Amino acid sequence: MARRIAAGAAYGGGSIGLLGAAAVGVLLAEVQLAKRNVGGGVAPLPPGADGLYGRSFAASDPGSAPLRLALLGDSTAAGQGVRRAGQTPGALLASGLAAVAERPVVLRNVALPGARSDDLERQVSLLLSSPSGPPDVSVIMIGANDVTHRMPATESVRLLAAAVRRLRTAGAEVVVGTCPDLGTIEPVYQPLRWLARRVSRQLAAAQTIVVVEQGGRTVSLGDLLGPEFAANPREMFGADNYHPSAEGYATAAMAVLPTVCAVLGVWPETDRLEPDRHEDMLPVAKAAAEAAREAGTEVTGARAPWALLKHRRRRRLAEPATAPDPATSPEEVHRP
Repeated sequence: MARRIAAGAAYGGGSIGLLGAAAVGVLLAEVQLAKRNVGGGVAPLPPGADGLYGRSFAASDPGSAPLRLALLGDSTAAGQGVRRAGQTPGALLASGLAAVAERPVVLRNVALPGARSDDLERQVSLLLSSPSGPPDVSVIMIGANDVTHRMPATESVRLLAAAVRRLRTAGAEVVVGTCPDLGTIEPVYQPLRWLARRVSRQLAAAQTIVVVEQGGRTVSLGDLLGPEFAANPREMFGADNYHPSAEGYATAAMAVLPTVCAVLGVWPETDRLEPDRHEDMLPVAKAAAEAAREAGTEVTGARAPWALLKHRRRRRLAEPATAPDPATSPEEVHRP
């Protein structure tokens, strides 16, 4: 199904659905009802986290140009649900990248809460119009609103592919955190939970196929937060019980950071496959399906039609004291 969706996007097909019109209608009606029943509060607007991270590295090596990191996508990329800039995914990724690369990192976040894939064109244009030029690496998190707002899957992945292609053409590396598992939302029950999981995984797999074909890498967010949400729902959800909390965003950032570092060539591990960690080289469609089933899995293109399936080690991120913090010292920015 993921391959059919990707092919439909490439060749202009718009009629390929994820579950069929009737099932999608039921799913979306129940999702909207679930969202209304989430209750408990209102998520604060995402705090601004743009700026320079790891400034102490610039002081120790004045000739070292900062790495430029950009975030695009929806509320998950923007960090809605937390109140401190240092708790947002952008700040966590920027401080982690600075620590691993031992270079300062300039963060720019153009993600918009509520955004769907049809907003990526605007976000990419905003980035590429910057006088400083394209970012070194762009992280995109998108997909959940496409599902809940009935965007055809073929349209969703076509728009994502176009955004990745523009960024890659401009010289930026691209990492996409694929559609999360909507079945992990606390008030979602069966059979909606099963439908939401299936829809999310199909879209995530299709996203992986088109991103890899455009020269990007993907990290499956999937049900990465599922066990944490189930065990500690009050800790993992934000104030509105719908967006992730600081702990939830840190978990997602830990999954994405190794791939961000790897794509820039600063991660200590290579792309050499490690069979004992269930890494493999697979046809891209099969790799996409495997990644959609196991959160935290990276997929990167090899020689068409093959892709590498990687499970990079994830380590706990230290939350930056402030974001950005001009006085940050090497001791305050811990290696992930």
